[in-house]
Amino acid sequence: MSTNQENAFKPSLSLVDATMIVAGSMIGSGIFIVSAEVARSMGSAGWMMAMWVLAGVVTLIAALSYGELSGMFPKAGGQYVYLREAYNPFIAFLFGWTQFGVIQTGTIAAVAMAFAKYVGYLAPELGEGNVLFSIGVFKLSVAQLVAIASIIVLTYINTKGVKNGKIIQTVFTFTKLFSLFGLIIFGLLVGAKAEIWNANWANAWNSASLQMSDNGEVMATALTSLAFFGAIAVSMKGTLFSSDAWNNVTFIAGEIRNPQKNIGRALFLGTFIVTIIYVAANLMYLAVLPFNEIAFAAQDRVGVAAAERIFGVGIGAVTIAVMIIISTFGCNNGLILSGARIYYTMAKDGLFFKKAGDLNQFNVPGYGLWVQCIWASLLCLSGRYNDLLAMVIFGVLVFYVITILGIFVLRRTRPEIPRSYKAFGYPVLPALYVLIASALALLLLKYEWQYAIPGLGIILLGIPLYFIALRRK
Repeated sequence: MSTNQENAFKPSLSLVDATMIVAGSMIGSGIFIVSAEVARSMGSAGWMMAMWVLAGVVTLIAALSYGELSGMFPKAGGQYVYLREAYNPFIAFLFGWTQFGVIQTGTIAAVAMAFAKYVGYLAPELGEGNVLFSIGVFKLSVAQLVAIASIIVLTYINTKGVKNGKIIQTVFTFTKLFSLFGLIIFGLLVGAKAEIWNANWANAWNSASLQMSDNGEVMATALTSLAFFGAIAVSMKGTLFSSDAWNNVTFIAGEIRNPQKNIGRALFLGTFIVTIIYVAANLMYLAVLPFNEIAFAAQDRVGVAAAERIFGVGIGAVTIAVMIIISTFGCNNGLILSGARIYYTMAKDGLFFKKAGDLNQFNVPGYGLWVQCIWASLLCLSGRYNDLLAMVIFGVLVFYVITILGIFVLRRTRPEIPRSYKAFGYPVLPALYVLIASALALLLLKYEWQYAIPGLGIILLGIPLYFIALRRK
């Protein structure tokens, strides 16, 4: 059977399917947890909301800018192809390597562990507390096996054709969108208290670092100008990651109908829906919970604390656990479905395992899917998945900046290529994104260096690997 990309990949995904992949890949467990760290870092309702709005605006600008690239190169591999065409195979390989090494697989591992954690909440015998054995620092819990099992099941389903993955993605994403909207509306109508809302907004723009003393007293330390930028770096690390993975839809361009137009539309619609939900969810938290209860929610589970206020202790916690289980399972389906398409295109360029460039009888890169599954499962066993995620934020921003700069490069070097869609607000908005994302990357390098420097190291590790791949080729 021919494995020519144009002949082999079946364009069977509609605009709705593509939008569900964007939204479904973005919404994991972050919206239920990250607000606690943002509240502690920024110290006030106004600045907490500003961090979520800024993350949404930045993500929307990036998604609108990617629309131009997706219209020019509607091929499997998406962002990898954009980087190869705008620059060279070396830059594209560094992106593909970082995706495989940490970004895609590390995110799959972390999302799978969040899924397992909440399965364990409902069925404690399947939780992290049930350790099967430990050798030195290595521990194997039932939760890790549940996480790996979820990755294997989703990988298997996706090896049987894009149609199966599409059904899971659409059903689970619609379910989590409706349940999130339901929680927000129910919270604002039933759980909201005027006195809590007014108290939270009384000093909305007083930035401070919040800490809890041993006796349970909350201490606020006003932020100096330098500390304020550090707090933004910490906050945006969480809000941007909660909004990340929107670019995954570009990887499966070969399977989307009318990709020149539908990828750009899906990027806008998906990121816009998620931004509205995230901002509304945080407004609901501020209407239901006193600010200090958001900042110091048990184990950062702000969603659980809010649901307990709305529905009562038992029902609230179970409601959020079920929502997170649905959310993370659907999120990982989108990540698993799309990730292997990068390795397919890299293999076609002779820069990845040769068999990853073959499509199985269901017209999907089955080998690439299983390679991704094995590495993500090993990351689950490592117990370091959250550290890996913290490392990649820097890398994610770097590659977004380089890709969007590619729009400027291609306008100059390849003006003849048809552009079915042009970057919204060009050149101002793409340039604004480059400035904001570069500033955030530098802030991470300064204030979160313990994560950013290893993240940079992972990218640089791709340099010798590229030359090894070239020699093998």
